[in-house]
Parts: sequence; C-alpha cells; structure tokens
Amino acid sequence: MTSRYLVTGGAGYVGSVVAAHLLERGHRVTVLDDLSTGFAEAVPEGAEFIEGRIQDAARWLDSGYDGVLHFAAFSQVGESVAKPEKYWENNVGGTMALLAAMRAAGVRKLVFSSTAATYGEPETVPITETAPTAPTSPYGASKLAVDHMIGGECAAHGLAAVSLRYFNVAGAYGSLGERHEPESHLIPLVLQVALGRREAISVYGEDYPTPDGTCVRDYIHVADLAEAHLLALDAMTPGEHLICNLGNGNGFSVREVVETVRKVTGHPVPEITAARRPGDPAVLVASAGAAHERLGWTPSRPDLADVVADAWAFARLRTTRRGEREAGA
Repeated sequence: MTSRYLVTGGAGYVGSVVAAHLLERGHRVTVLDDLSTGFAEAVPEGAEFIEGRIQDAARWLDSGYDGVLHFAAFSQVGESVAKPEKYWENNVGGTMALLAAMRAAGVRKLVFSSTAATYGEPETVPITETAPTAPTSPYGASKLAVDHMIGGECAAHGLAAVSLRYFNVAGAYGSLGERHEPESHLIPLVLQVALGRREAISVYGEDYPTPDGTCVRDYIHVADLAEAHLLALDAMTPGEHLICNLGNGNGFSVREVVETVRKVTGHPVPEITAARRPGDPAVLVASAGAAHERLGWTPSRPDLADVVADAWAFARLRTTRRGEREAGA
C-alpha cells in the first residue's frame, strides 16, 4: 500500500538513505530540510523537496500525510557544549513545533531519530532500553527531552511513535553517504587518511580495559538502520511510545577499525597515539533485543569490512566528483 511521508532532515546522511528506501518501496516522500547541515543533491530522485525549517512545519504539513520520519537535528556533541542554546532551540523547540503541526493536521504516526547519547556513560554493557539515561552533553540531553515529549504526546493525544536510538552509524547506500563539516566520526576520518587528505589518524587512548587498549564501539550499516525505520512504521501502536536501540550487538575497537580500513583500501594508515578524551567510555555496545522482538529487525550487514567497503566506495565517488568539478572550473 502506497503511503505519503514527510521526512524532516531528509537531505542529511541517515534521512536521505531512509527517504531512498521509502521511495523504493513505492511510497510518496516529501523531504523538509533547511540545508544547514544537509545537501540538496542528497535528496533522492523522486522525492519532493521543501527547503524550510521544522519550526515552520505547519506551513506544509496537512492531513494528506500518513506519517513523519524526523531526522532534523543538530548532532555535534562538542558544539552542543559550546552552544547549548542552539541545540535546545532546534532539537527541542523545533520538535515541539513539529508535534503541534502533526496534532493540528491529524497526522498520527512518528518515527524519531534518537541516539545512544541519551544513556551517557553506561553502567553495564550491552546497553538495553531500561538502562539509566544520564546524557553527558546538551546534544544527548536535547534528544532525551524530545523522547520525553513524544511519550507525553502519545499518552495524551494518541500519537503512535517509535524512537530509534542509534549507536555508531556508518557505511553508505550507493551515492548517499556520510559527509559532515567538520567530520568527527571515526570511519570517514580514517578513510580521509587512506585518500591522502589527512596525514594520520589520532587514536585517543590506548590504555582502556579492552582487548587492545582502545575504545570499543558498536557500528551499524546505514542501510540496516533504514530498514528499521520502515519496520517501525508498521509496528507502532496508537497511544504507545516504543523505544528501541539500534546496533549490531558487536563491538569493534578503534584499532580494529583502522586495520579494517587498511585491508579494504589497500592503503597504509599511519596512527598517532594521543591522550584519552574526557568522557569517552571504554565500551559502548547496544542490545538490540527490543528491535528484534518488536520490529522484527535483524541487521543484514553486520560485518565491519562490508560497512567500510561501502563507505570507501562513497568516499572515492566524492573524490572523483570533486576532481571533475575542479577540472570544469
């Protein structure tokens, strides 16, 4: 059955891949994005595009939509510490405006892009949805505030909603991949070294209580993440706010990621050992049992080499396109 969905932040990394999956399933998609961190060329072909802010969603949202998938948020932890007001205004204030627009239009289905940052430094791993939430940054706090807001909307007004708490998203889906300015995520940073755009990768701390002394993180392929969003649309129930972690349940250390990049790309990747960063937990690994049980979701691309290979293909594609633009100029 064909449905019509609004994808906020659909010009960004995860939002664009989810929008592409919706279109491939035959749905009608409208992308709403202010392009402050997204890219117009990332909006998938076939989607309607509106350049605008979620604070103004009431201008475009009407009863013809079957649901909203909400990705429009600022997500840089360091920036959120320096500019907390930016994160409260956009992530929290913007979502409040979006929920009001949905209520007024009678749109009663929402999938929210949440984050593992809501948990802060975990007491135990793997992390389940019942773990204490103690975010250590305004970014994580803003996402947790939105989760609370959505819960209240479901209880009071019958919204059907699913919050998906991501761990480390990576990989690419064809021409849609990760591109942040500035880049802060490990896999694209290591790939920049392989491409010769960065001299070395910094390894922050090598004395953690892990097998090789470096931090361990849970990496999930962006295409697997997109599949979870589509499953969430079918699994949600009016009046219920379901929260599910999304991860592959396996952890990979920083050095394992670097070595995998070396093997996949065939390039040397020099390392520089640096001091630990404050607040970096030794291990962050998800328990995705709730997503498996409630959504019927199981990652189909759990191998780190597959994740890196797709990210590498995208990075090379971007490099080729950049060279073509410079040659044309």
